[in-house]
This record gives sequence, structure tokens and C-alpha cells, in this order.
Amino acid sequence: KKKTVSFSSMPNDRKINSTAACISLMLEGCELKKVRSNSRMYSRFFVLDADMRSVRWEPSKKDSEKAKIEIKSVKEVRVGKKTPVLRSNGLSDQFPDECAFSIIYGDNYESLDLVASSADVVSAWVMGLRYLVSYGKHSPEAPGTGHPSLRTSWISSVFDLADLEKSGRIPVSRAVQLIKALNPGMKTSTIELKFKELQKASERPGTEVACDLFVEAYCELCTRPEIFFLLVQFSSNKEYLGVKDLLMFLEVEQGMEGVTEEKCLEIVSKYEPSKEGREKGYLAIDGFTRYLLSADCSIFDPQHRKVCQDMAQPLSHYYISSAHSACLLEDNFWGRSDISGYISALGLGCRSIELVLWDGPEGEPVVYTSPSAASCVPFRAVVGLIDQHAFTASAYPLILCLVVRCSAPQQRLAAQCLRKTLGEKLYLEPPNPVASYLPSPEELKGRILIKGKKLPPTCEDSEGEVSDEEEGWELARRLGQEDREAPEGGGLRRVRLSRELSELVSLCQAVPFQDFESSRCGQRYWEMCSFSEVEAGRFANECPAELVSYNKRFLSRVYPSPMRIDASNMNPQDFWKCGCQMVAMNYQTPGLMMDLNAGWFRQNGACGYVLRPAIMREEVSYFSANAKDSLPGVPAQLLHLKVISGQNLPKPKGSGAKGEVVEPYVCAEIHGIPADCAEHRTKTALQSGDNPIFDESLEFQINLPELAVLRFVVLDDDYIGDEFIAQYTIPFECLQPGYRHVPLQSLAGEPLPHATLFVHVAITDRRGGGKGHRRGLAGRRGRRVREYTSTKATGIKAIDEVFRTATQPLREATDLRENVQNALVSFKELCGLTPAANMKQCILTVSTWLLHSDSAPSVTLNLAEQYPPMEAQGPIPDLLRKVLTAYETMIQTSRTLIESADAVYGKLIQAQQAGMDFHKELHRIETKEGLRGRKLQKALESFAWNITVLKGQADLLKHAKADALDNLWQIHNAGQSCGIGRNGSASPEPSRLPAPLEPIPE
Repeated sequence: KKKTVSFSSMPNDRKINSTAACISLMLEGCELKKVRSNSRMYSRFFVLDADMRSVRWEPSKKDSEKAKIEIKSVKEVRVGKKTPVLRSNGLSDQFPDECAFSIIYGDNYESLDLVASSADVVSAWVMGLRYLVSYGKHSPEAPGTGHPSLRTSWISSVFDLADLEKSGRIPVSRAVQLIKALNPGMKTSTIELKFKELQKASERPGTEVACDLFVEAYCELCTRPEIFFLLVQFSSNKEYLGVKDLLMFLEVEQGMEGVTEEKCLEIVSKYEPSKEGREKGYLAIDGFTRYLLSADCSIFDPQHRKVCQDMAQPLSHYYISSAHSACLLEDNFWGRSDISGYISALGLGCRSIELVLWDGPEGEPVVYTSPSAASCVPFRAVVGLIDQHAFTASAYPLILCLVVRCSAPQQRLAAQCLRKTLGEKLYLEPPNPVASYLPSPEELKGRILIKGKKLPPTCEDSEGEVSDEEEGWELARRLGQEDREAPEGGGLRRVRLSRELSELVSLCQAVPFQDFESSRCGQRYWEMCSFSEVEAGRFANECPAELVSYNKRFLSRVYPSPMRIDASNMNPQDFWKCGCQMVAMNYQTPGLMMDLNAGWFRQNGACGYVLRPAIMREEVSYFSANAKDSLPGVPAQLLHLKVISGQNLPKPKGSGAKGEVVEPYVCAEIHGIPADCAEHRTKTALQSGDNPIFDESLEFQINLPELAVLRFVVLDDDYIGDEFIAQYTIPFECLQPGYRHVPLQSLAGEPLPHATLFVHVAITDRRGGGKGHRRGLAGRRGRRVREYTSTKATGIKAIDEVFRTATQPLREATDLRENVQNALVSFKELCGLTPAANMKQCILTVSTWLLHSDSAPSVTLNLAEQYPPMEAQGPIPDLLRKVLTAYETMIQTSRTLIESADAVYGKLIQAQQAGMDFHKELHRIETKEGLRGRKLQKALESFAWNITVLKGQADLLKHAKADALDNLWQIHNAGQSCGIGRNGSASPEPSRLPAPLEPIPE
């Protein structure tokens, strides 16, 4: 009996869970569209011969003996639009990438380009063809050491352990629990249904199942086709991965560095369930699936699970996780104050908590978030709780934002309580008057800072008047609790402040904001301003550059509009892009905004502090928060995201009446600067159950990677409206490349057990400066006019002359980088790979073609050379000659880059440093030149732009050189491991490679 078991959209709801099933489908044949070089498509019926030696198609004008391809002549099977014919403009929009595949065959490397009705059909043909090319016509079910026996014997041994009576049969209920234990996310009803189906098909109904039926049920239920397809792609040994196969997968596809065979054996022993597999070092489909689902293969880079950023920068250089109404469990209006809200916020790494102090009924201050709250929390209890939990999730400083609404006597009690309870943790040292910046989080570890008002130095009494903050009064006024009238003339409200409370404020002294010029001239680094959401939003839109500049030295806190009585949240990205460090969030309100906040602060060990991008910290830098395109000196990147499948997706809440069917789709959203904000969605997976196949590729251009966040949202495509199923939010910088599972979370940010998305992630530089979504042949790209980044005139002759010396080096730096980039893309395309592929993959692909030839390899890599030439041995086919030419161009452009980079880099840095020499004298020169108003502003902007461009382009050149050296290392390494290299050691000697460029100081 043929195994006909697999992909969701396959005819007759067929599931592919072995190469036997793929070959079974090929033997039956199916309709595929054959694409001709003139871009026309013809429907043909393709079938695998019974002897499994040829693929034929009909009808055809050719002789029946010519309308076929022999398996032994196949060099490679490519998935997607990876040949010139399939990439041509006439076809690119007619069918999705995942429905196309190509067979490269014959001594002349001809291509048969095909389009299938679905990605599943493509997977079956590609998997079957690759298997036959590797192993000839041997039956995939043949006995021996191959995977089927390895897997079957393991599943049988599991059955034997459960067969307590040793009768050769076990109860269906026990069989169901067994499969559920091996695959915890699977529904009991799904397993029960499968047993009923198989019992009916084999005409063996009853309350017990035999071993063979159990094995069949397990294989059909627990084989994920997309993972099986991946395993076959990398396996050199039938249907499991050997140690060398696994090493290749980890290095080439997962982007892991320094992988050893010992590490691979560790993975096998940890994840392979069969004893035989562990002993022989084999990772079969079940072990491979377990590994891909494990924390060791997480999409979140494990380096970011601990503090990994420089924590010695001034406090103002970090984003700080901040809570607004932390003690409210519900909304602001009807909310009930509850002490557990503080524990929750602190447990999530929150480092800034707001406390609004009111007069308590028993002579002691209490904490409300609004006077309408159903109950109040004694201030003493809150402080005790903070003392207990302040540093459980993070050792870095905690900032308590005191908003004082109580009388002076109760303020004194509050101050005494803080001193007594917090003791040594309380930071009371006066600011250093000779410093220019706040201390660093590292210096302030384990300390609690009080943010609040301070009495003026002239006040010598036990209490005095200070200007009040607006925060909190709007709500009080709305509820009729306002007991202080605003002063006549609309000035700032005044309040009484006790000396005891004033003395607790050191590094975070709250002052009213006047304007940016006053702050630049008169604000001291330990003074900070709070902005309402509306006010901060106005500055972010009207004068973003000034707000960014202000936040380089001073802390700023943004609090939600008092109109948000439902405790909804503002979008923190609107203010992070302008450098605002403390964006106060309502932690008790789940949703998109809280997802962004929670996801963002995961990236530095969830310590509550995230270092801002360098372009927003450097004293002289040009950064436009509302940029609509790439930024000067920041390399734009492309995110290639393939959403493959979903696992164990729950039903949306409240959808019980709708029945069992979920029809999900995935939205991928990028949140960041306006130029980066984008959203793409997959098609809806219809009638797919809990484990839908999406198999869809999405692409995003990221102009400021350090500020970008990727959010996956899974929704149910219901006619009533899109119902939320799950989400996961991750900073762009934390993404790991390769095949990864996304651990889905609920709306409240809680993990959903066993619910995942299976995706492939690849990140590349933006090619040749063009838009990320533009795809085309290298020849067309070459005709695009190259854009050069240039300096801008400041209007000050001496300064402009200095920057003018950098014009030529800037052009040279761009040419060096883009020449290599274009050559790389051309080489990758000719190898049938995407721009996301690495150099090792390219060399391995070429070696695969050669090894599938009957003759000896006709091309070799001379590894004795530092820049290894790819040399032809005798006549070679046209495609290989084109590959060799593209390789030679890539090597020559890389060599030019490596050998010229240092000199060009030196000129750029020299010009940048000469420009910086003018910085301290800038205001004197401006006055001398008579610049004021708009002209002065433009001169300052142009100066900052020039410094940023020079440093940024020098940085890009430094990274390009490092990448070129890494490519050479990959060529040596791959050439050695795949057998086409000669005369060489495993990698170039480090001493022969030019030294890396010195880092550029901030």
C-alpha cells in the first residue's frame, strides 16, 4: 500500500511525511506549467517513470524520448524564481515565488522552469527529485540503516513500553495519551479522530490498537512536512542528519559561528529520541523537530537574554522602562488601587515608577492614581514593597517619580518613611558641579533615585513654595476633587513643599520646561522636565531635531494625556524616535502599545535600560526623527521574512459559538522611525485546523535597525471582523537568522503553551542603494544612476573648505562598497541563490553541480592564493563560465576594497576630525560671520550633517572591509570542506590579511 499522507492544499488532502510519499505523488504525476524563455507558459502533465530514472511530460511536439529528463543528468533543483527565465519582468507578478521551481540538468546546465498550483506540490517534487538525485532509484522504503527503520524502531519501542500486558495491543485511550505526551500541543480530539480513520481504513475497529497502526498514526500526526522537507534538503544520508550534515545546516542556514562536531553530537544526544540515533550520531525527523522547537534554536538571540550593552554611558543615553499608574489593575476612572500592580511592574524590569501622594485619612500619606479609586494604599506599604522588590529583576537604578498632592506635615512623614525603609539604597549625594552629564547606570547600580521638586537654595525655612506639575490635576478637576485654583493670568500653580522631602531629590530634579534655547543655555544636567503626551507630540512633529538634541544631555519623561481615562497607552515609538528616555506606560492595559514596550525592553537582559542608537547620543550628529528614507551613515538593511507555518494556534477568545474552524493569517509589522513603519500580511490559510501552512515571503527595508521592532500578529479572518489569536514582539537587533520558531503570546503578553509560528529569517544590506522591494537582474541594476552621499555647505568659508576635501574620498568609499555589493548579488543570482545567501552557500552550490557530473570536477579553487581564483580545467559549459566570470569580478572588487579601504578611511576620518576642531569655536565663528535666525539654524544643521556623514561613511567602509575578509575566509573554508579547493590550508593565515581598521571614537 502506497503511503499517501501530507500537505494541506495537496489534492485529496494528502500529507507528505516521507520521501516515499513524495515519490508516490511523482509516480502518479500531476499538471505543472512549463515556462519557456519567451515568457509563455504551457500546461503539461509531468510524471516520474516507473523505473524512477526519468521525468517525462506530455503532450509535447518532441519525440517521446526527448520530452524527458534523466535523473542522473540533474545537477540541481532550485525552489523559487532562481533562473533568468523565471526572474524576467513578464512573469514576475503572475505567480508567487514559492510556486516556482527549476531543474538544472545536462552538461550545458540547461534549466526546465516549472510553476505548480501550490507550494505544497513544489515541495513534494523538489523533495522527491533531490532524493532521487542523491540516492538513485533505490526504493526509499528499502531496509537497512536508513531513517525509516531508525524511526519505526523507536516508535515501536515506545509502544512496547506502554504495552504493559505484552499482548501486542494497547487501549486507544492509552495510545492517545502516549502521542499527546510526545507532542504536548496536540489536541486529544485530533488524535482520537486519526485512530478512528485508520481503524476504519484497515477494517480493525475496537477499543485497542496494534503496534503497526500506532506507528502509522504517529507518523501521520507528528511529521511536519515543512521540517521533513528541510531535513531532506540537508541530509546526505537518506532521511536523517549525520553530524556533518547538522554542522553544515547550523553554519550555512542558521548563521552559527564556530560550530564543532562535538557541539553537533551534544545536540543529537539532547534531542534525538531513539537510542540507536544517539549512539550513531544521527538526528532523525523527530529529534530535528524537537531541536528546532527548543530554546537552543530560539528566534531571540540568546546574547540579548543577559545585559549585553555598554552600561557605562550617562543615564540620559538610555531608554528607561517607565510605568505611569502602576498600582491600578483596571482603568484610571473606575480603577481599584492594588499593591500587586507594583510587584508586577518591577518584576517586568520597570525602572521608573510614579507615586502620587495624597493626604491619608489617618494622618499618614496614601497613594492613589486618582482620587476616585475605590480604595487607597498606604504610602508606607508601597515603600516597603518597593524596598523588597526594587532589584529582583534588575540591579540598575530605580527612579521613583513623586507627584506631591499632600500637605507639608504628611510630606515630612513620607520623607522619614523613605529614609528609614530604603536606607543605603537611597541616592542622596549632591550632583557633581564640574560634570557635564549624569552618572551611568553602572555607577548607580542598586540605588534608588527620587525624582521631584526641590526648594530653591534661597529658601531657609522648613517648607516653601515651588511650581507644581500639571500631571494629575486634570483628572482631579474632572472628578470635582480640585481644591487649588490656578493662579490668575494662567501661570504655573504653586504648592507647598517640605524641606525633608526636598532634600531627598538629587539627580532627578523636576523643573518646568520653557523652551529649547533656555534649556540649552541654563538647564543643569541633573534637572529634568516632564511633558504631557500632547506637548511632547507637538515637539516631535514641529521640532524633532531640537528634541533629539535636548535629550542628549537631559532626561525627559512623557506621561499619558489625562484624557485617557480608560488607561489606554500612547505609542512609545513616537517619543523614542526623538530620544525621550522615559515614556510612562499604563502597564495594566494590554495591547499593541504595551507589546512594543515589553518587546523593546527585552533586548538588554530585560534590565529596564536600553542604550539609544549612537546617532542619537553623539554630541555632534544629524538625525531627523521623521526621516522618510535612509539616514546619513546608517546602513539600511533588508529583512527577508518567510512565514512558513503555524502550530497549535488557539481559537480567538469568545469564538466558541463560531465552531471549531480557525482561518488564520499572519501580519508582520515593523515599528520604528516613519521611514521603517510597514505592514505585510500572508494569505489566509483556509480550513487549515490548528497547524496552517502559509509558506509566504515578505520583505522589509529597515533604515534605522537599532530603533526597529518586528511584531507578528496572528488573526482569524472572520467575516465579523479580524479576531486576535496571538502575537510576539521582538527588537530587530535580537533576530537570529535561519529557520526559527516564534513563541506566541496572548494579548496580555503571557506565553501560549506550544503555540508557535515557523519562519525563516535572513538579513542583508540594501543592495546597491535601491529600494528593498525592487528585484531584478544585475544588468538592470547596473544602469541605475549611483547616488553619492555628499556634504552640505554651512555658509562659513573656512569650515566648508575643510569638508570639501572629503568630496572625493566619499565618492571612492561609495564606489568601493557598491562595486563589491553588485558583484556579490550577480554571483549569488547566477548560483541560483537569493541576496540573503552567504558565500559558503555559493561555493557549496557550485561544488554540488560539479559533484553531480560524471567527469571529474572541471573547476577548482586555488586556496594557495590569498584571493583564491576559481580555475576551469578544460572546456566548461556556458553557465559555469558565467559563474566563473561573476566570481572573478567579485574577487577583484573585494581585493580593491580590502587594499584601498585604509587610505580612504584615513582621509574621511581626517576630514571629520578637522571639522570637529571647529566645534568648540562654532558659536564664536557664527557671531563673527553674523549668522542668526534661520541661517544660523541651517548652518548648525549642515555642520552636524557633515560630521555624521563622514563618520557614518567611514564606519560603512570599515564594516565592508570586514565583510570582504569574512567572505574570503568562507571561500577558503567551503573550498576545503567540499572538495573543490586545492593547495590550501583551511583558511587564510590571519597574518596575511590586512589588520582591521581602528574603531572610530564617538
